[in-house]
Amino acid sequence: MTNRDYYEILGVNKTANADEIKKSFRKLAMQYHPDRNPNNKEAETKFKEINEAYEILKDEQKRAAYDRYGHQAFANGMGGAGGNPFGGFDFNFGAGGFSDIFSQVFSDFMGGGQRSGADYAQDGADIRYNMEISLEEAFSGVEKEIKIPSSETCKKCNGHGTKDGKEAPICPHCRGRGRVQIQKGFFVVEQTCPNCKGSGRLVTDPCDECKGKGFVNQEKVIKVKIPAGVEDDTRMRVAGGGEAGVRGGINGDLYVFINIKEHQLYTRDGANLYTRVPVSMCCAALGGKMEIPAIDGEKLELSINAGSQNDQVVRLKGKGMTMMRSKGRGDLFVKLRVEIPVNLSAKQKELLEEFRAISKDDNCQPESKSFFDKIKDLFVA
Repeated sequence: MTNRDYYEILGVNKTANADEIKKSFRKLAMQYHPDRNPNNKEAETKFKEINEAYEILKDEQKRAAYDRYGHQAFANGMGGAGGNPFGGFDFNFGAGGFSDIFSQVFSDFMGGGQRSGADYAQDGADIRYNMEISLEEAFSGVEKEIKIPSSETCKKCNGHGTKDGKEAPICPHCRGRGRVQIQKGFFVVEQTCPNCKGSGRLVTDPCDECKGKGFVNQEKVIKVKIPAGVEDDTRMRVAGGGEAGVRGGINGDLYVFINIKEHQLYTRDGANLYTRVPVSMCCAALGGKMEIPAIDGEKLELSINAGSQNDQVVRLKGKGMTMMRSKGRGDLFVKLRVEIPVNLSAKQKELLEEFRAISKDDNCQPESKSFFDKIKDLFVA
């Protein structure tokens, strides 16, 4: 034990705060570290003095005793038992001596500094749920009730895991830090406390309901409101719908991913809908009307103009999908598929032959006439 003034050893004033003392200690410890000063007895002595001074001044109770009584406050207890109420300090380079200095000096370079304590409250994990809905449900919006395996904060112990429902006592092994240091040769390894599993608290008398876990497993029923106009692969967040938080931690969130089933009639692109409708040859030639079902259940009257061609598209404005957060709707695009009749009766064949005979020299088929005119020009050239 040195008789030198501890403040003088660390080069700080008696009014210095904890941060100033710590900063000065680190600087001096690096300067006089044995690895930087091999076989230097003077540096080794100063390193021990620095270590001793910091052990006293970093602790509020020890510092208060030193300020009042000086070195006499620790005269009977340095290095062992002997009645010292503040404990002693071991100057050897085994566990608790050099290892503590090493971790204090270098911890900032190995993970951001020492933890002041464990995170007692732990937030719950998020949950993903894949939901499949129909195109009609996406159009109108729908409220779905889903069941998910989850956890809930134990009501009997308020999530603390204790029989009396109060916070568990601090873990004596890690002193509430949730982590412990293990020396392996020259290095000091920090790992999760095996006693409290990192919580910093030790449940000695567990709750009968949750067996000390702070939560109970159960199936959770949640109502999810799907807005009208929702699109495929939309992600919806239900705050607090995830796993339960432990020991006062907040619940995780539920993320619902929307998948819209393939429709037998319509395909979708944004707010617009697309479909194909078969049209008879006569209807396409003469014109007419037909009914098709809309996505909202309404029956739409589709007008076919005389002379409509195959793959011609008819646009029905405002008959598509609902737009999210809007009163508007997309459009419906109908592609006409003109059907050629098959399995004709003798009378039908006769009439078509008659039609073909009287159609050779007129312009009732303009696309065919244009095509053959081009061929004629090529032959002439």
